[in-house]
Amino acid sequence: MAFLEEIERRRTFGIISHPDAGKTTLTEKLLLFGGAIQEAGAVKSNKVKKGATSDFMEIERQRGISVATSVLAFIYKDKKINILDTPGHKDFAEDTFRTLTAVDSVIVVIDVAKGVEEQTEKLVEVCRMRNTPMIVFINKLDREGKDAFDLLDEVEQKLGLKVTPLSFPIGMGYDFKGIYNIYDKKLNIFSGENKQTVSEGVEFTDISTPELDQIIGEDAAANLREEMELVDEVYPKFNQKEYLEGNLQPVFFGSALNNFGVKELLDCFIEIAPPPQPKMADTRLVDAKEEKLTGFVFKIHANMDPNHRNRLAFVKIVSGTFKRNIPYLHVRLNKKLKFSSPNAFFAEKKEIIEESFPGDIVGLPDTGNFKIGDTLTEGEVLQFKGVPSFSPEHFRYVNNADPLKAKQLYKGLDQLMDEGVAQLFTLDMNGRKVIGTVGALQYEVIQYRLEHEYGAKCTYENLNVHKACWVDPEDERSEEFKEFKRVKQRYLAKDKQGKLVFLADSAFSIQMTQDKYPTVKLHFTSEF
Repeated sequence: MAFLEEIERRRTFGIISHPDAGKTTLTEKLLLFGGAIQEAGAVKSNKVKKGATSDFMEIERQRGISVATSVLAFIYKDKKINILDTPGHKDFAEDTFRTLTAVDSVIVVIDVAKGVEEQTEKLVEVCRMRNTPMIVFINKLDREGKDAFDLLDEVEQKLGLKVTPLSFPIGMGYDFKGIYNIYDKKLNIFSGENKQTVSEGVEFTDISTPELDQIIGEDAAANLREEMELVDEVYPKFNQKEYLEGNLQPVFFGSALNNFGVKELLDCFIEIAPPPQPKMADTRLVDAKEEKLTGFVFKIHANMDPNHRNRLAFVKIVSGTFKRNIPYLHVRLNKKLKFSSPNAFFAEKKEIIEESFPGDIVGLPDTGNFKIGDTLTEGEVLQFKGVPSFSPEHFRYVNNADPLKAKQLYKGLDQLMDEGVAQLFTLDMNGRKVIGTVGALQYEVIQYRLEHEYGAKCTYENLNVHKACWVDPEDERSEEFKEFKRVKQRYLAKDKQGKLVFLADSAFSIQMTQDKYPTVKLHFTSEF
């Protein structure tokens, strides 16, 4: 296949939502349509002991939440689809923000009963900043929930989106009859018997025919006709250009658990969603259709296989073709590296591949060369922008609980921090290690992984820090900066890159510091 055709067939997207809105279940069902799995293991049901294909870390199985971002790829109707399943839990927000730098479009999942929740708001805001095209999927229609029009209003108001429904529910919860697909003018009747495989829809080009009354009953039919008139009057017609620019969001209704409305979502998605998009680097805009390879690391995952100490750097290919055993330039280290076993993913199954194209995610086995945000090219020196690290909100000292295992502890911490699980700060005054995380659950994950993957035990001690601020003095030799360092020495630390960080104990002290030392700037994010 020609290079340009390969680009056109790619669709790389992320699924985002509040925890428990059914994101992992939706991912499973999409894989089911791609023929990637024969039977979906529903995440909640205790009868099915399979567990979801995309949750493969022990803690995820125990908690029923997704902790790491997983990459899943499958072919559907000759399109190659790459899904990045992100953690919904707010404690892992940073991982999710980074993953959003690697996708071309997004599907937002909303729970019909709970409506728009806070985590959804935050993630959608990140997508809106970048004008990422979004499709909204309103899930769990087999349960009682809010009225469809109320939900559409809520999505518009709370998320600041402009929506247009492309499918519409007939009834809900107990009365749920099916879904009318506005995009394809088809009716799908819900039988509810078989939750794990796929049922066929009935074509209905014209809902005014009396046949509709026979199939779903007179009341439901009259109701549907009324609602369709309303939809026509109130909502804009779907326009692909506006959707691609991030100014119009199509909405689908369905029930991922019962596999309902998912096919409509997928069929429409592969038609309208964008192929791999250009990405901004520090020197220029890189177009996907360029022949020379560029790509960047957006995530590092250590110990994909606990028996082998290995790390995998996830690289999103932005342009060109990535080939096995060809040397590429690692821009930050300024050295050429070649990769004999680049991986493509299918949940925890990995295959070694010969070549990959823009839009694909490649896993490169890594012995410590990569950090998040690193760029690979065929020789051009450029860095992709926008993989920041955010100021943590929780801080604790780390203490070694087993003196004989100090080496393992430091190695483990080092690798986990490269992975971007949390941030490590070393105090200038006494060299003590401080871990900063976005959410408190991360500490459990770190402790668990240190013990199970590195054989090291650690304990934590609380530390009263409000925020970490990266210090950026106008002049490093100035008297003001020297005084700042002398007065604040107890609160100064270095991050993993050796940058100076001020650990402020309150918002008030940040304010005071800025007033007192105007030439010393404090930042809440560090561009990697």
